[in-house]
Amino acid sequence: MPDLSPLAPASFPDMPAIRGVRLATGACGIRYENRSDLLLAELAPGTTAAGVFTRSLTASAPVLACRESLKSGGGRVLVVNSGNSNAFTGKVGKDAVARVSKSCCDLFSCAPSDVYMASTGVIGEKLPDEKIIAAMSGLRSAMTYNAWPEAARAIMTTDTYPKMATRTATISGTQVTLNGIAKGSGMIAPDMATMLAFVFTDAAIPAPTLQALLNEANATTFNCITVDGDTSTSDTLLLFATGKAENPVADYGDFGRALHALLHELALHVVKDGEGAEKLVEITVSSAASASAARSIGMSIANSPLVKTALAAGDANWGRIVMAVGKAGQAADRDKLSIKIGGVSVATHGEADPDYRESQIESHMKSRHIAIAVDVGVGSGAATVWTCDLTHRYIDINGSYRT
Repeated sequence: MPDLSPLAPASFPDMPAIRGVRLATGACGIRYENRSDLLLAELAPGTTAAGVFTRSLTASAPVLACRESLKSGGGRVLVVNSGNSNAFTGKVGKDAVARVSKSCCDLFSCAPSDVYMASTGVIGEKLPDEKIIAAMSGLRSAMTYNAWPEAARAIMTTDTYPKMATRTATISGTQVTLNGIAKGSGMIAPDMATMLAFVFTDAAIPAPTLQALLNEANATTFNCITVDGDTSTSDTLLLFATGKAENPVADYGDFGRALHALLHELALHVVKDGEGAEKLVEITVSSAASASAARSIGMSIANSPLVKTALAAGDANWGRIVMAVGKAGQAADRDKLSIKIGGVSVATHGEADPDYRESQIESHMKSRHIAIAVDVGVGSGAATVWTCDLTHRYIDINGSYRT
């Protein structure tokens, strides 16, 4: 396993039990021996579900199955494995998902549409679903309400630390709890989701409302991060609401706030644990033609290898930011373009700021958190995206991923 990210948190949250959610994990040897690689979650009857998935045209078999299950609006079982993505495996992969689903239906007396599966790992290799199925009965017997750290670890691949977050919200005077776990270190440029993320709440929320809340929160969290510009075949974000809080159907504004905060925290953990990452980079784009245009410009900057390698070296080469703005394919006024790094103006009104001295931002460029602000001078659209630097360790990790 790679060395711990220098951006890893000093401590991890205490994750409370969620009424209606039981968890168990195991080591099945899907890719590595003696390493936790399987998560099984049981959800109470009546649980509603929402989800967003990769838009990749080579989406994995589990993603395709989840899309079908989501049409029911409910969920009873979640199965997640690491070490093998079951992507680009054709009918063999589809059949493997069907066999795991049937095993879940037999164990939990539920319908196939109540089962969700997610897989992460190597693409193009047959999933050893027989190992998963063989472990299911034992995992069900071992289920508890408190295995959140173990669950977060079971879904890791090249991650250096488990990613967890928890929040509370109030719905018409009733307190509800949200817990979330995520994984992802590379192949992170989500387009409707992240690598893998799962959120559970005891709130009672109808499936259509739950989906709308998830779509809104996802748009400015997971859909605004990138590590390397590559969108995974397996991107999956699922939200389950067990209803055990028995809150009335009412205003979900505070729940939406809590959900956004939780997803934002998880999304930043994914960036901070980007493969080889040593710096978290926040890029804010303003005065764009629209919010969508601002996001596109921000992503163009965030995905530029020239920008990211300069940031890794602590080089304030803001000309590369200008380049990335220009290639984004969105409206920008060259003669109004302004750039700030660490709050210091480096370029203004289309040229270098005459008062700028590189010594002003030397310490900021060496810090763990870099802030870049770009004003493109054409409208009122704004967006913030997050990325990390690009170091040689990214090559080391990915060059030896399968070995």
